[in-house]
Amino acid sequence: MAIDIETMNRDELEQLKKDIDKQIAARAVEEKKLALEKAEAAAAEFGFSLAELTGTEGKRKARPAASGVAKFRNPANPTQTWSGRGRRPAWINDLDAAGRLEDARI
Repeated sequence: MAIDIETMNRDELEQLKKDIDKQIAARAVEEKKLALEKAEAAAAEFGFSLAELTGTEGKRKARPAASGVAKFRNPANPTQTWSGRGRRPAWINDLDAAGRLEDARI
């Protein structure tokens, strides 16, 4: 199946790119699954599970960090909030410099 990309218009090329990216992702999933199956078979050949060899047996997966509850709201733009964790937004710094930080507290 030969594809002549020289005769394709931009929309056709964009669609081809999307199709290729989708196929690459699908192949990667298939290859990872196959690699895992082969690794498990190799470990079983020596009487171990893959989890035993990797040291993950019995360990729980880490939970993602919970996002903080908003503690401050920008009076000038109520859609902007800050939990008090992480880097301070510029509007928080501005309010703090003006001595009005408590005005933003929720």
